[in-house]
This record gives sequence, structure tokens and C-alpha cells, in this order.
Amino acid sequence: MDSSSTKQHWEKIYQEKDTAREVSWYQDTPKTSIDLILSTGVDGNADIIDVGGGDSKLVDELWELDFKNIFILDISAQALQKAKTRLGEKGKSVIWAEADILEFDTESRFDIWHDRAAFHFLTKKEDIVRYVKIAGKLIKTDGYLIISTFSMNGPKKCSGLDITQYSEDSIKKTFQKDFGHIRSFEEIHTTPFNTKQNFLFNIFKRK
Repeated sequence: MDSSSTKQHWEKIYQEKDTAREVSWYQDTPKTSIDLILSTGVDGNADIIDVGGGDSKLVDELWELDFKNIFILDISAQALQKAKTRLGEKGKSVIWAEADILEFDTESRFDIWHDRAAFHFLTKKEDIVRYVKIAGKLIKTDGYLIISTFSMNGPKKCSGLDITQYSEDSIKKTFQKDFGHIRSFEEIHTTPFNTKQNFLFNIFKRK
């Protein structure tokens, strides 16, 4: 799909779902993501972006942990509005960006780049290469890339769209030019519908 069609798809998804619990990737508490962010040793002044953050509760947890510079990016205005409404006054300190990651640019640079379940929706080689290039540009030297995708044992589709599955080896090769690999591991996510999805979590450091 082109950017316009992708946006329409995700706006429709979030418009049709009354609550965040109606999407398969929902988590009450994004514990693994928080643990990985804290494992980097960054302090509350770190610049953190959540790519495809939408209506995720990661922003709530980061705010509670006193992170001051939180940037949430999503292609869906509906998803971002749901998060803004949930956070209320707390959300006024967050930077919200409605954009397709493949068309995104900013003067900001990030200590932490977090992406849970957005990257794997890229299935064209040129789109994957573009994402890697954008991440390489926007992550500070010695900054961290925390990215999770469906593993080789995970689903092959999500929300009606094809995805790209990754192994530890394939994702290391994808990001090897600008990033040093620190760690990868698989984790089972139980959806709100009580189905199981196998995720591959990865953390890299910008060279």
C-alpha cells in the first residue's frame, strides 16, 4: 500500500475499535519495553521516541517514571487522539507526531528509539532500507534502538496486512551497518482475545 492507503487502513482500525483492548497488540503494562529502556541506563532527560506508539500505554509508563522528553509518532490521528484523551493534562508535555515513519523527519535526535510491532509491517525491501536509514539518521551516536517484531514462529499477518517475520540473524543483518547488536530474545504475547503471538525483542546501539 502507498502512504495514503496505509493511513486510511489504520484510521479505520482505530475508528472501529472502541477501546485499546480490542486490538491484538494491546498490553496493560508494556513491561518488557520498559525493562529494555531502563537497561540502557538513560536518565529522565533522555529523548525517547515511540514509533507507531499510537494508543500504547508505554507513554503512560514513561511519564510515571519521570521521563521529560517523550515523542510519540503514529500514522493514525485516531490512535494519537485516544492516547491524548486518556492522558489528559499529563499528555500536554508529550510531543505528538502524526506521520508515516517512511516520510518522517525532524530536527530532534533520540537517545532511545522504541518500536514495538510497527517495523514488521514493512514488506518491501526499499521501505525496510528507508526505515533503517531514517533510524540511523535520527538516533544519536551511542543511542539505542529497541525494536520488536513477529518472530519466525509468530503470525504472518496482522490486522489484515502481511508482515515480515524476523530471526535474530536476519534482524542483525538488517541493522548491521549503523548499529551494534546487544541482545535478542523471543517472548510470547497473549492478546486480549487469549491468543498467543511470538515476538522477537531486540536492542541495538548506534555506532
